[in-house]
Amino acid sequence: MSAGDSGDYDYVVDAGGDGDYESIQAAIDGAKSFPRERVSIFVRDGVYEEKVSVHSWNPEIDLVGESAENTVVTYDDHFDEIGRGRNSTFFTYTLQVDGNDFRARNLTVENTAGPDAGQAVALHTEADRAAFENCRFLGNQDTVYAAGEGARQYYRGCYVEGTTDFLFGGATAVFEDCRIHSKADSYITAASTPEREAFGYVLEDCALTADSDVSEVYLGRPWRDHAHVAVLRSELGEHIHPAGWHNWDRPDTEETVTYVEYGNDGPGAREGDKRVDWAGELTAAEAEAYAKANVLLREDDEAFAPNWYRVVTE
Repeated sequence: MSAGDSGDYDYVVDAGGDGDYESIQAAIDGAKSFPRERVSIFVRDGVYEEKVSVHSWNPEIDLVGESAENTVVTYDDHFDEIGRGRNSTFFTYTLQVDGNDFRARNLTVENTAGPDAGQAVALHTEADRAAFENCRFLGNQDTVYAAGEGARQYYRGCYVEGTTDFLFGGATAVFEDCRIHSKADSYITAASTPEREAFGYVLEDCALTADSDVSEVYLGRPWRDHAHVAVLRSELGEHIHPAGWHNWDRPDTEETVTYVEYGNDGPGAREGDKRVDWAGELTAAEAEAYAKANVLLREDDEAFAPNWYRVVTE
């Protein structure tokens, strides 16, 4: 997409002043609340140093960057900087999305607090029917907070990097054809899937990679007792620990979590009996249940949320 396509959008954001707004937040604040039709915002290449919130009264937002590499939303808040007590993590975001039916593509969202700053979220989303395509989420600990009670999220063709628990939260989320990159020996997922939800995080057709000095990364550990993570048909690098999964030093969770794999390849894929015995290998029939349409769609979505239906089924 080039800047010449910006005429197709409701608003244009340009940091240099050659648009409707100079900041992304100003464009969102200028959008109609609870619109009858989708609101499209085009963001020209540039570095936007701001904390951005898509509020619950701003559903149906399309946020489209000119290019994933050069349209950058950045901030550097972190746990100690926030100073809000034990829940400070949830205020550290660079981009927070609470408005349902949100779509973003061709953007970089980063938290530049650094590897020694502790929890520092880049993307914080609790929206239902949120979709991200060709986006880059850069950070260290807690890069992407994919959460929200009953929320469903879809990440396609994205790049996510981090150190510890850099995919965390309780949403039902599918990561398809994404690159999941570890920057330190630690844990990729820290799911907090509610017990009543049928699915948690599904990594499908992804590439799990790492920095050259990283050699012991677990696929996940349970932030809450019923964490549910599935890794399907993905390429797992040699940095993945042979055990695969960790119980977070709480052996009781081994009876309540659901950690499963199917059809993975690469040096970090499941091999013999090296995986923990409380994580499973799906059969082909069982793996069919993790198809994205089954995971992400509900019966009335085709009529009630047709845009979401098209995103998931296209």
